[in-house]
Amino acid sequence: MQTAPDILCIGSVLWDIIGRTASHMRVGSDVPGRITRLPGGVAMNIAMTLRRFGLHPALLTAIGVDTEGEELVAKAARMGLNTDHIYRSSDLPTDMYMAIEGANGLIAAVADAHSLEAAGDKILGPMSNGALGTAAAPWEGLVALDGNLTEELLQQIATSPLFAKADLRVAPASPGKAERLLALLGHPTATLYVNLEEAGLLCQTEFTSSDAAATALVARGAYRALVTDGGRSASVGTAEGTLTQTPPNVLVTRVTGAGDTFMAAHIASEVQGLDGPAALARALKAAATYVSGEMPL
Repeated sequence: MQTAPDILCIGSVLWDIIGRTASHMRVGSDVPGRITRLPGGVAMNIAMTLRRFGLHPALLTAIGVDTEGEELVAKAARMGLNTDHIYRSSDLPTDMYMAIEGANGLIAAVADAHSLEAAGDKILGPMSNGALGTAAAPWEGLVALDGNLTEELLQQIATSPLFAKADLRVAPASPGKAERLLALLGHPTATLYVNLEEAGLLCQTEFTSSDAAATALVARGAYRALVTDGGRSASVGTAEGTLTQTPPNVLVTRVTGAGDTFMAAHIASEVQGLDGPAALARALKAAATYVSGEMPL
């Protein structure tokens, strides 16, 4: 039995296969670079950062019992992540994500989260069977929720008694899946962590600033919204108003996982008692350090 969790990370845990090059790329480019394979997925990225900040996250996800899955679970456990509650299936292969990054940013990516989607609400079993809660006595702590879950499952979560007392922190997996989060607009505790493009998709408009986007999301029904705009700005919107800061200026060497690092650092900062401005500043610093190629801490 591993350390009791203080936050649940629900969503994709998979292998990231990332090709990076210092060259600018376009369609059809064939350039030298480095290819790495490392644990990834939104839920995993968030959990790894939370652990570096001293929290004890548990993973709720679907991972196969294939060779890749065994290796992934073992690696997560060695990092200090609680793997006791992962749904394992011999019928579902371990998911993967593949991306190409150049000097001009993310060129293309393919996310294969079909096993997570196929598992559906089976990954939530520990929240109802007494391991982490029941419908009558639901989990009352933090939950980091990943938009890789299906729209149907997110709609179920939005009204489920299993999440009635949870502090929900929600991130889309990508702009292509951002509209899945519409189900959680209006949830009384859901904080949305999105970028400018994703905010625009949720509000069916285009924004030119994180401040305007965060304000619009709150008006649309979000309990709280954190909107990032790359190296330009980040804003926290609530019913009381909006806070905006500018991130540190750094040389960008990687982008995959930056948003997850930002979200995790912000959650950890609030758990550790930092006020609104200090929590946002620490999260921006962690994300900037990450994209510069260094570790968040």
